[in-house]
Amino acid sequence: MDTITSTSLQERDKAVNWHPYTQMKTADSIIPIVKGKGLYLYDEDGKEYMDVVSSWWVTLHGHSHPYIAQRVFEQLNTAEQIIFAGFTHEPAVQLSENLLKLLPSNQKKIFYSDNGSTAVEVALKMCIQYAHNQDKKKTKILAFKNAYHGDTFGAMSVSGKSYWTQPFESMLFEVIFIDTPNAENINELRIQLQELADEVACIIYEPLVQGAAGMLMYKAEDLDNLMKICREQGILMIQDEVFTGFGRTGNFFAANYLTEKPDIMCFSKGLTGGTMPMGVTSCSDDIYNAFLSEDHHKTLFHGHSFTANPLACTAALASMELLLQEETQMNIKRITHQHSAFLKELSNHSKVENARQIGTILAFDFKTGDGTSYFNEIGKKLYQEFLQRGIIMRPLGNVLYLVPPYCITAEELESVYQNILEVLNQFGD
Repeated sequence: MDTITSTSLQERDKAVNWHPYTQMKTADSIIPIVKGKGLYLYDEDGKEYMDVVSSWWVTLHGHSHPYIAQRVFEQLNTAEQIIFAGFTHEPAVQLSENLLKLLPSNQKKIFYSDNGSTAVEVALKMCIQYAHNQDKKKTKILAFKNAYHGDTFGAMSVSGKSYWTQPFESMLFEVIFIDTPNAENINELRIQLQELADEVACIIYEPLVQGAAGMLMYKAEDLDNLMKICREQGILMIQDEVFTGFGRTGNFFAANYLTEKPDIMCFSKGLTGGTMPMGVTSCSDDIYNAFLSEDHHKTLFHGHSFTANPLACTAALASMELLLQEETQMNIKRITHQHSAFLKELSNHSKVENARQIGTILAFDFKTGDGTSYFNEIGKKLYQEFLQRGIIMRPLGNVLYLVPPYCITAEELESVYQNILEVLNQFGD
């Protein structure tokens, strides 16, 4: 084994690693993290950072939660991996049982994968093959403009066209992009969907919040109206709750704000409390039954080596137990109320536009005069300023947002708010 020299972790990383969403030639120095606990991450020099974006929206209960760690350790000493084709195990069965109890009543079956993008890929394949198995030629897919559903090819296809997807456009399948619904355009959308219904297999959407697009928010009643139209026209609905699931919107799921029910739902991110990668695609009996046949060609031929990994299932079970605790639910309500109060203060600031919030998600646009853009240079400057203050924020261009873990205290959150105001004043000069 090679001996590790005294070279810094930062230098060793630069020699061997390629980081996501990063132009490595011009990137700032990588911060070497050696420990995480609760809200905080610690670098090799001992500096602490408040992780108010939950490390890409996944760490629900904070870093290194002892209960999740203990449960995973116990499972690690029982069985670390079990093939899920032809076999099953207690953590997978129990997780499916527990999750289905919280989902809309029409969700009856769970299909496991390993991240949000693959959960979406599974959902799309379910819908296309649902029609195929019934000898129906419905191959078109609807999605919202500005959507983001992941970085694999199917997920990119149903995501809004952008610089991210431009190199691959000729290889992506055709998707019909429509506006997010509102009171003004719902009749126009109704006509559009009626005209397309015979060809459309499904619609996929992020409910209430389009996260990567800049935390764009829209109303539950408008989505309900669109879902009613889809149901009337026989268009299957895929609800991508990879980001919005597990308390982020103030409810267990964005679905809890809706009266209409999707046919398929996708989950990842907070599913395991940020402990391990895992994806879930749930579906109705109607979807599942379309694959039951003596004809083996009607099988859903999809799988992953780590499907229903016992360690990830156990982490998800532990995370869900913590989520359901009264203390966690009270914390979610408190964060929601604190955000609401701060929102009023933000809305009056001269450098803020479009301050918005749902549940524990708070976002606003830093006013630059150049509109809102992921590539707005102010984002990099704001990111560095907050890092200097010991706060991890990843602005989406000039869009700043908070998605804190539920363990953040009232005092810590108020400190973050105070720093935001100071930075706004500093950059507003």
